[in-house]
Parts: sequence; structure tokens; C-alpha cells
Amino acid sequence: MLHSWGDNLQEAFEQCGMAMFAYMTEIESVEIKQCEEIEAVGDDLEGLLFHFLDELLFLFSCDPFLICSKLTITEFITGPEFRIKCKCYGEEFVIGKHPQGTEVKAITYSAMQIVNQPENKRFELFVIIDI
Repeated sequence: MLHSWGDNLQEAFEQCGMAMFAYMTEIESVEIKQCEEIEAVGDDLEGLLFHFLDELLFLFSCDPFLICSKLTITEFITGPEFRIKCKCYGEEFVIGKHPQGTEVKAITYSAMQIVNQPENKRFELFVIIDI
């Protein structure tokens, strides 16, 4: 399970993406050599989180095989439409340079939780990934 939090919901989303990459390798071994931009849309917050993580996983799993050490969400719209644009900084994953962690096969909706309580300054995400 990925668990992330932040000072706001956008930061919690960024940290959830970084938690997924940290599951795959040691982030400290990743240099910033390139930047790719992704976009994700959803019908609600859960769908947005699912598609955001799925786009990041696709970026890692297909050319350019990008493993990220930094994510910056540049657009975060949560109603009435739900959309994210994110700049993904890192480099191509290379076995030998990057320690191989656990392979993430898919993102799931199973037991997904989004704690979005601005009145309590509480923003947390829980996502189960398929390994």
C-alpha cells in the first residue's frame, strides 16, 4: 500500500507518485537528466488519483522508461472537472545503476482512500498497488 500526505491535496498526490517510484528503486540513485510531462483526467478524485499513478507507471514501463526523483504538478483541477498536468524529472531506469526494487504491475481502486479535510489540515492518500 502506498501512503502519502501533504500540506494540501496536490502535495499529497505528488508524494504518492514519489512513493510509487521509491517502491521501484532507491530514489537517491536517480539523477535529473530529463523531464517528461504527463496529463491525467478522472471523473472524481479517486479516478484522478488512479489515472495519475497509471500515467506515471506507463512512463516507467514504456519508452522512455523514466524513473523519477521529482514530480511537480503544474495544473491541479478538482471540480467540476478533474485534471492533473505534471512535470516528471528523472532519468532512464538502468539496471546496475538503479537498485531494482519491487515491480509495480498495476494501480488498483481496492481500498483506495482519499482523506481531503482542509478544515482539519489533513490530506492523506492510501492506494494499494498490484506487485
